[in-house]
Amino acid sequence: MSTFETVIGLEVHLQLKTRTKIFCACPNVFGGTPNSHVCPVCLGLPGSLPVLNRQVLFDGMKVGLALGCRINTFVKFDRKNYFYPDLPKGYQITQFDFPIAQQGRIAFISGGKKKHVGITRAHIEEDAGKLVHDAAHQCSLADYNRTGTPLIEIVSEPDMRSAQEAYDYLTALKLTLSYLGVSDCDMEKGSLRCDANVSIRPLGEDRLGTKTELKNLNSFSALKRAVEFEAGRHEGVILGGGQIVQETLLWDEAKGRTVSMRSKENAHDYRYFPEPDLVPFTFDAAVIEDVRRTLPELPAAKQARLMTGHGLNDYDASILVQDPALADFFEACVSAGAEPKKAANWLNGPVMKELNDRGCPLAGLKLTPANLVKLAARVEDGTISNLAGKDVLADIVVSGEDVDCVIAAKGLAQVSDDAMLVSVVDEVLAANIKAVEEIRAGKAGVTGFLVGQAMKKMQGKANPKKINEIIARRLTHG
Repeated sequence: MSTFETVIGLEVHLQLKTRTKIFCACPNVFGGTPNSHVCPVCLGLPGSLPVLNRQVLFDGMKVGLALGCRINTFVKFDRKNYFYPDLPKGYQITQFDFPIAQQGRIAFISGGKKKHVGITRAHIEEDAGKLVHDAAHQCSLADYNRTGTPLIEIVSEPDMRSAQEAYDYLTALKLTLSYLGVSDCDMEKGSLRCDANVSIRPLGEDRLGTKTELKNLNSFSALKRAVEFEAGRHEGVILGGGQIVQETLLWDEAKGRTVSMRSKENAHDYRYFPEPDLVPFTFDAAVIEDVRRTLPELPAAKQARLMTGHGLNDYDASILVQDPALADFFEACVSAGAEPKKAANWLNGPVMKELNDRGCPLAGLKLTPANLVKLAARVEDGTISNLAGKDVLADIVVSGEDVDCVIAAKGLAQVSDDAMLVSVVDEVLAANIKAVEEIRAGKAGVTGFLVGQAMKKMQGKANPKKINEIIARRLTHG
């Protein structure tokens, strides 16, 4: 057992999906021909002046409020000076001492226990460009399309004590941010990026150890693996009599290890000073309250309401709220007459499988609440079997056709005619005397075999519930 405690803090960069960039009118879109979405402002050409996109301020407030932060009524922008090929101006416009939001926290479940992580600050800044490394020509190419994309950087307190807690925190944070609608939170596109600060200290020690910063964490699983590796590396260095050097490290996914990038800078190394081309901004309480009123119902509140208002258990409700569209679809099904538990079962089971198999969001299916409710009812009343119901679902999510039309066209309706089913059951019983004797001797489990034989004779179109009832009646009364 380790005698050290891991201490983790995360810095999450969230790209906002405003129509234009933060300080200019260039389109804020992903991709495109390299260096096609640029102008003198985002390239930092002499004489160009930034003009703040006001929507960025309101989105920043919305993020801060959702994370329980205090919204500052006075904010200003600063220049963070450093030289790197992806930063054409030689500085980044950000917020240093007066950010948009401070002192919040987020709650989540990790290891079966409720955990709270403090939010130090959320500040607004512009994104840098992107370097594309060309191994064939042994050079790096700069694409400045991303330069000037609006970002919210969310800095946590060092409150996490394991890689799993960091993973669960990021999961909860992403879910909260996705409900706000200010970003698509797509890590593959770089809309959500994460850096981790990792240190260790002896158990019981309050003073923080020397930290290293991990970059290039482009997935949740990469975050978890990188933090686990780095904490183990720290422990090995210290137990070997060495000292941890404060530095920035890259996570090498292929090798499964961290690689040194540069020595870790402190705030004074960036020579922050107020941005001279942007005035400070002030807000009164009424503006902040106006933004607060635009907040949607957040995941934790929605989950609690699904449990208390619709009688769902914690598991079903927690699955539904992972996707705002799925939770809304569930409530539409209930409004259309579905029993809540059954609607949740269909959505969390067969519908979720269709989404995973097709690799698309709910909006990518031609499924309506009314049609899913009708499908569940046809299975419930025995019109079709549960297995046939899944076949119908696979059809209607693509075609959008009415459930009854699909059932009729495919001939999936179950036979429930008593006379016909009695005749089939009698044939099965006569052909399986040994099974009948075993059931009469107390081996009730053999009944399933007889049901299967009857279903086989009916080519799967019999109502299994009725078959079961008829077998029981025949064996009891003859």
